Amino acid sequence: MGNKHIAIDLGAESGRIIVGDVSCVEVVHRFSNLPVRVGNTLYWDVLSIFSEIKTGLKLAFSAGGGEIRSIGLDTWGVDFALCDAGGELLSNPYHYRDSRTDGVPEEVFSVVPRAEVYGQTGIQIMQINSLYQLLAFKREHPELYAAADHLLFTPDLFHYWLTGVINNEYSIASTSQMFNVTTRRWATDLLSRLGLDGRMLGEIVMPGTVLGPLLPALAEEVGAPDDVKVVAVGSHDTASAVAAIPAGGESNYAYISSGTWSLLGVESPEPVITEKSLTYNFTNEGATDGGIRFLKNIMGLWIVQECKREWDRQGHSYSYAELAQMAQEDGPAAFSIEVNDPRFLKPGSPHDTMPDRVTAWCSETGQTPPNGPAQVVRGILESLAAEYRRTLERIEDTTGSSISELYIIGGGSRNELLCQLAADATRIPVYAGPTEATAIGNLMTQQIALGEIESFARGRELVRAAHDIKKYLPRG
Repeated sequence: MGNKHIAIDLGAESGRIIVGDVSCVEVVHRFSNLPVRVGNTLYWDVLSIFSEIKTGLKLAFSAGGGEIRSIGLDTWGVDFALCDAGGELLSNPYHYRDSRTDGVPEEVFSVVPRAEVYGQTGIQIMQINSLYQLLAFKREHPELYAAADHLLFTPDLFHYWLTGVINNEYSIASTSQMFNVTTRRWATDLLSRLGLDGRMLGEIVMPGTVLGPLLPALAEEVGAPDDVKVVAVGSHDTASAVAAIPAGGESNYAYISSGTWSLLGVESPEPVITEKSLTYNFTNEGATDGGIRFLKNIMGLWIVQECKREWDRQGHSYSYAELAQMAQEDGPAAFSIEVNDPRFLKPGSPHDTMPDRVTAWCSETGQTPPNGPAQVVRGILESLAAEYRRTLERIEDTTGSSISELYIIGGGSRNELLCQLAADATRIPVYAGPTEATAIGNLMTQQIALGEIESFARGRELVRAAHDIKKYLPRG
């Protein structure tokens, strides 16, 4: 039997423990990953997540432990934990959709101009960014901030709990707006001017770095062999997903990592920081191969997910496949929304539901409000496709390149209606899949680190050969 590897893939809605290699993956454990609201504050339940990780590792090693050589872990971006000198958590890690960062970017720009913040970091201005979260934390909990010795982004925290090693991985650090994307070092001057202490930021390690073995007690608990290594992959989930794009080197393509967010962009060896990229609010984040992902964060299927959650609460339980089919049959929408409007960022509640927000948008903009779930979902998906078109046009305008293909990877690649609407809106072929691109890119980096695959280009060839990729052509 060949070597196998474990990908721990933690998304903003669910987590998966996956065993395999770039050609074949098997989900051995899947669990929900939902925020916990305490009072008016949203947190991540990181202890529960770690417990689920251990459950998945036990299942993986009990099924094929002797063949498993390594473990890699990826998560969503921007969120972090603060630990003291002994490595103890100082508070529950906050969720990026928490309201404590409302207005914080504007406070920052009164000290350091927006253009200068962007010029150093190259990161899209969004209130969820780690920079604004850390400033809000310092203001609300100065005593805990003063006690902090380590800032660990979410994957860094789990790396520490797995191995005892403390550092910050490149791709996840780059999402923070505390990292100088040009020098590939922490933006210490920016942090100092904002009254933040860079001492808690650690050594930056690149994807492919072997962090070490599992802690002995943990290895015994999950049944892992002594020689299993933990590898730092592209630990920002989008970085791992983009590594697995099944594109050939000859095409000028863009990608969408589609799930809770739609991350639409292109790959670049160097950051793109210009007046246009600032005006369009593009971001430059670290790629798994050490390069740059030049992209835009678009709200994504989160709006549909929140609508579904409300319909479930009302007793109308539809699967995502059923909602897509209903939207397909409903025909063209009578309305559109601005998917990145701030009103759609935060979770709904029984008194402020996401479907109600969509209806309110229509009323405010003089459009016909949707009637029922099918019309709501159709309008959201068409609005997403329209935003894809606008974003691609702005990428072309900023980079001077012409995009000829669009690859949709991740969970959204299963949504046939969205993929077809994307092809119709952008007027270029859309290639959908693989669905588990994040886990595949995670596994690919482990295999490269251990010498089983010679390069990312070769890894993509293996992905193209092994996974079904569906093609959508523009209609009409």
